[in-house]
Amino acid sequence: MAISAAMVKALREMSGAGMMDAKKALTETGGDMEAAADWLRTKGLAKAAKKSGRTAAEGLVGVAVADGVGVAVEINSETDFVAKNAEFQAMVGAITEAALDCDDIAALGAADMGGKTVAQTITDKIAKIGENMTLRRFARLTGDSVASYVHNAAAPGMGKIGVLVALTGADTGIGRQIAMHVAAASPVALSEDDIDPALVEREKAVLAEQARESGKPEAVIEKMIAGRMNKFYEEVTLLKQTFVVDPDLSVAEAAKAAGVTITGFVRLEVGEGIEKEEGDFAAEVAKVAAG
Repeated sequence: MAISAAMVKALREMSGAGMMDAKKALTETGGDMEAAADWLRTKGLAKAAKKSGRTAAEGLVGVAVADGVGVAVEINSETDFVAKNAEFQAMVGAITEAALDCDDIAALGAADMGGKTVAQTITDKIAKIGENMTLRRFARLTGDSVASYVHNAAAPGMGKIGVLVALTGADTGIGRQIAMHVAAASPVALSEDDIDPALVEREKAVLAEQARESGKPEAVIEKMIAGRMNKFYEEVTLLKQTFVVDPDLSVAEAAKAAGVTITGFVRLEVGEGIEKEEGDFAAEVAKVAAG
């Protein structure tokens, strides 16, 4: 039986398997869709290790909060399609809940999930779905209260951007608003003191060079640099940023008005910092169809 591109696409949508694996499964089973899905499940374990070198820059960030503890976990897949797969989402949700009892990513990888470690659970899912997956990042915050927000949610508690905000004081809703601000404004640090000194020096050097091109006296240049650095801090530090919910206030002023103090935040966005390989999906389908 001839295996068409449409059959391959349908099996991939059903199973989340890789395209070439889907085609081979259909070939081995004479085009029987259910048998091909079973074939992928039985053959996947032997191939999981081969997928570990492939770029995984898609996926989901899961967030969970309980009793003053918040966690954010990034789990990557190769394609956004898999991020929409219900099995993958269920795994992300379970791992995120397990993270509440962990202090770091090593402990999370070794944490028990129904008789298997988190790391083994991910390996098994690689085998079944047919794409490389990685437990990439884990962050934990504690406070009197921790607020969370997920942007572009794919399912409850998980999406493309996950944010946690830790507060002291009673949170009457300001925490979620600040978390939404963090998702939108992407601050680099909480305050000036928390910025990487290397980043500060690099910015100062650029601003100094720009100021000296004006040809003004050195005393004036120093004031220009100081003013521009203040502007820089207002752009990149959470406490000094203009609050997106109320542009008349800074985030620090909004928090103070609500009777809370922000003690920390986390913002994880799927795939940030990973160099993605751009592919032509249509060309890939045509190549598979051609054999």
